[in-house]
Amino acid sequence: MNGAPRLTLVGKTIDLRVLELEDAPRLIDAAADGELWNLKVTVVPGPSTIDPYIATALRGLHEGHVIPFVVITRHSGRIVGSTRFWKIDRSNRKLEIGHTWLSKSVQRTAANTEAKYLLLKYAFEVMQCVRVQFTTDELNEKSRAAILRIGAKQEGIVRHERIMPDGRKRNSVRFSIIDTEWPDVKATLEAKLARSTVAPNTVI
Repeated sequence: MNGAPRLTLVGKTIDLRVLELEDAPRLIDAAADGELWNLKVTVVPGPSTIDPYIATALRGLHEGHVIPFVVITRHSGRIVGSTRFWKIDRSNRKLEIGHTWLSKSVQRTAANTEAKYLLLKYAFEVMQCVRVQFTTDELNEKSRAAILRIGAKQEGIVRHERIMPDGRKRNSVRFSIIDTEWPDVKATLEAKLARSTVAPNTVI
């Protein structure tokens, strides 16, 4: 389970490149598409929070338990969101995919599906993970549905799993994919991506 700080995962419609300090202005622009920092069911950086957001991500990268990425559209080179590996546990060969958000204009498009495909493929086939998990807000119905669509299994609800910026005690839903399930999940995702086009507004 090795992760290179200069890592880039290359897809057909998007690339995932490891986050850099200089990405701050472009991340704010991406989050401004939909004013995503106002969402109550997830944490997206805004102008006043981008600095600690990036500092936390890069500290985790340096310490070896986080690999944060920016999501870049291949047709425009524009940053349209972020995602990351975190809770990386090399001894038990497991990690979590999370902190994922996308600009409103690319939500429900091939971008999200391909990002998950690239991350899962790298986790299972390069990092040799035996388990990849996802955690989302119990109230975030769109996220829960999206995680199920990629083939993850719901495991249960973790009560008061974290405290949100507004003080709400969040119940979280935990999902996972294990190594024996990956071949079927991979085939399903590849079929979805094959049905899509390179246009960024393709819904799959």
